[in-house]
Amino acid sequence: MENGNTVREIPFSSIEGVRIGNAQDDVAKTGVTVLCFPAGAKAGVDISGGGPASRETPVLDPTKENIGIHAIVLSGGSAYGLAAADGVMQCLEEHDIGFDTGFARVPLVVQSCIFDLSYGSAKVRPDKKMGYDACLDALNKGKAISGSVGAGTGATVGKLCGMGQSMKSGIGYHAVQIGELKVGAVVVLNALGDVYSVETGQKIAGLMNRERTSFQDSVAELYRISKPADLFNRTNTTVGAIVTNGNFDKAELTTIAGQTRNAFARAIKPVGTLADGDTIYASSCGKPVQADVNMAGTLAAEVMAKAIEKAIIASRMDDKKYLSHCLGLVSK
Repeated sequence: MENGNTVREIPFSSIEGVRIGNAQDDVAKTGVTVLCFPAGAKAGVDISGGGPASRETPVLDPTKENIGIHAIVLSGGSAYGLAAADGVMQCLEEHDIGFDTGFARVPLVVQSCIFDLSYGSAKVRPDKKMGYDACLDALNKGKAISGSVGAGTGATVGKLCGMGQSMKSGIGYHAVQIGELKVGAVVVLNALGDVYSVETGQKIAGLMNRERTSFQDSVAELYRISKPADLFNRTNTTVGAIVTNGNFDKAELTTIAGQTRNAFARAIKPVGTLADGDTIYASSCGKPVQADVNMAGTLAAEVMAKAIEKAIIASRMDDKKYLSHCLGLVSK
């Protein structure tokens, strides 16, 4: 690019102003990931699909008060997992992070959950303690690790024909820098559809045939449904966040979150159905730098697409091991 502004990959941890933490139950296959902003962060959100499980997202509406947030929580557990935010708030309060109201310090925490109750255990969900532990890990400078970690512990994809033909997924991170602007993406990939590499166009995960010897096409299978049907049980959600040091306001961050949704359309097919609850946050933190919102949103979509691919690559698992944790399978 002109003026030497080439895009180069950087560690996600090199983005100032955000800390990442994880906690999980490796037996029940569920977990929590916390993006903590000790000094606060401006944020926006884009919600698509029909079944989001979320907390406090209305405060990110650009027409609401122009205040920042202190944490983004991503978790498993479906709507049950929203309890994790209580632990995050407690942890932040104990570390003197939040708005000083004059009577109590109140952290502002937003959250989105994936449905992972069909993998591992349906009875164990992220709770207050798990949220607290993930937040404490973040404050202790935990690591941004792609794979079956934190909120990605129970993530799966390709579920149009049930868990027996699905594949393991997880959480993925990717970050880049162009000039002084840094843009990072984190995604918990728990999609109904198939997943493609945007760079090569090749399918890298998704619906398998019954013998699990090759892929089937989820879009083609969806087209076979000729009458109204509720086949998906609202068991899919892909949630993620963009983190940047760009000096953007809530309206601009909402625009960036919306542009980032293009990554979902490019990498996941089908996507945005009533069976999904896809949510993307965009946040600005650290020492702000000036940048064009259109450029940043375009770059954010590219970075998110790469994070989606990393979520698959880092979570690959032997079929026998994977199926042993899938619930509702019919024994042959």
